[in-house]
Parts: sequence; structure tokens; C-alpha cells
Amino acid sequence: MNVAEAITSGDASLLPGKRDEDWRWTDLRGLVRQVPAASPEGRAWAWTSPLAGRVDTEVRVVNGRGPTDLEVVAGEERFVAWRFLSTAEAGAHNAELWVSVGEGGTLTLVESYEGAGAGYLSNTRINIRLAKGARVERVVLADDGAEGVSVVDASVELAAEASFAQTVLTNGARRQRIETRVAHPGAGAKLRLDGAYLLAGQRNSDLTTIVDHQAVDGATIQLTKGVVRDQSRGVFQGRIVVAEGADRTDARMGHHALILSDKAEVDARPELLIFADDVQCAHGNTIGALDEDALFYAEQRGMPAEVAKALLTQAFVGEVIERIENEAVREAAEAWAAERLELS
Repeated sequence: MNVAEAITSGDASLLPGKRDEDWRWTDLRGLVRQVPAASPEGRAWAWTSPLAGRVDTEVRVVNGRGPTDLEVVAGEERFVAWRFLSTAEAGAHNAELWVSVGEGGTLTLVESYEGAGAGYLSNTRINIRLAKGARVERVVLADDGAEGVSVVDASVELAAEASFAQTVLTNGARRQRIETRVAHPGAGAKLRLDGAYLLAGQRNSDLTTIVDHQAVDGATIQLTKGVVRDQSRGVFQGRIVVAEGADRTDARMGHHALILSDKAEVDARPELLIFADDVQCAHGNTIGALDEDALFYAEQRGMPAEVAKALLTQAFVGEVIERIENEAVREAAEAWAAERLELS
């Protein structure tokens, strides 16, 4: 099953569906009965970027059309915003981005997915390759339309001593999946994969990650948090594979979610598949409600209940945002989250 081929051919039967194990909670085939016509060329009045004037380069890709390559040469340092905009009404489009970072290079990449149209089907393929000693911080702000269907599929290849840190923040869509697959070579390379989903209404979001530890001395830390309200649905699927011989791997995964209404739903599947002996690996998963004692304490001091809930929720997801290393991006992410939590 392949979303890109489905869009190119117009054949909805190629879309993944609930019979595909990894897509059982994000059924595209059952939702999209007919692939929309190809999205037209378009321009967009994009939302005002909170990073305007602070990045070195800003690139816009509208309805799948725009630049596709980003290169950071050895030893270079860059700060780039790459904006994918979907403006078509009931249109379908593919987009792609190829990123290479040379030896010792440093890249801060802020990807945003901005849906100004309704009923679109968008598929974006991201390919990132890091050379030895390269450093990348990737932050994804996904702000799709409520009626949009969006898939982002990223593949990351690390070299020895490279460092890749990722934070995904999303408020979902009608159906949305953001997947990251990492080929981890060990050899002193470091990986951080974080995410937060803030969902309301009837929005859905699926954050899926697969990390493949292939050799000795690799490290991975992962933290995902989610908040679902109304009739929204959050999905987290995290899989860490430690291959035979990948000894001294250190891998930690955590997923924690708050359900704030009776009709909201969270599905989670954290997995560790370990085929090596000398490793340190662990995962944790919790799903619950806001702390009633904390709510009572706030209300007793005159704070309106809705404000207290919003502040507690902000503190809950704040642990993810605080781990963003770039200060300007961290501030933008905090503002983005506060707006979605109706605190701004």
C-alpha cells in the first residue's frame, strides 16, 4: 500500500487501511473512497510565521510544488524554515524534500504543514541523511485543516557520531499520520524523538516512529505526550528494534496521554524488539485524566475551572517543548501550543 502511488494513479484501493497492521488505527482506504483530482497550482496567503526574520532561509511548497532539495555542506551551520501549504479544495498532491548534512554540519529545520483548503489529500515524503558528526534539530509544526487528510513520511539515516533531535507538534486533521523511521548505526550516534498531539473536535492524529539500532553503542531517547478532547482520537505507535550484535544500546521510550472527555480516544502501542544481550532498554505508557487534586487546589484559589484545566494541560505538554534546543523555535512552539490550548 502506498499513498504516493494512490495519488499519482488516482486508485484509492492503493491507500493503506485497517487491514494493514501498522495502519489499523488510521484507516485511509475506508475514509477516502475516491482520490481527489490533482491539486492545481496555487498561491497562498500563508499564516504569519512566528519565525519570520529569524531563520536564514524560508521556503514555501504550495500544493506539492516547490523546491525539493536542502544541502548543508561540511562544517556549515544553517537555520531553515520549510513550509508545506495545502490550499486546494478537494485536491490531492505529493511533495518531497531531500536533506543532506555534510560532516560536522549543523542544521535547524522547522517544517510546517499548513492547511488552508478543505478536503485535500496531501502526502509528503522527507529524506534526511547525516554525515559523520553532523547535527540536526528537526521541529515539525503540523497545522492541517480540520477536513484535510495528510500523511508525512520521513526517513532518517545517521552516520557515526551524528546527532538527530526531533520534536513533532500537531493539532491533527480529519485524518493525519506523521511517521518517522530512523536507521541508527550505533557508533556514538545520538537520537532524540519527541512529540505532542493537542486534539479537539473530531480531529485525528497518528504519530508513528520506528528506530532500527543496527550496531553497538547507540542511544535513543523518546518522549511523546498527547491531549485529546471532544471526539478527537490520538494514536501513538513507537517501535525500537535492537538488532543482533547491537550491544551496549541505550534506548528509552515514553508515551503519556490525557483524555479530557468521555468521547475522546487514545490508542497506543509502544514496542521494544530486542535481539542483542548487553543492552539497556525500557518503555513506559500511561493514559489518564487531569489530576483532580490539582484542579481542586486551583479552583479553591479562585481560578476558573477552564483556565485551571488549560494551565495544567500546558504544563503537561510543556515537558516536550522544553526539550527543543533552539531558543527561538522553543518560544515559537510554546506560543503555538498555548494558542491551541486557548491560553493566548
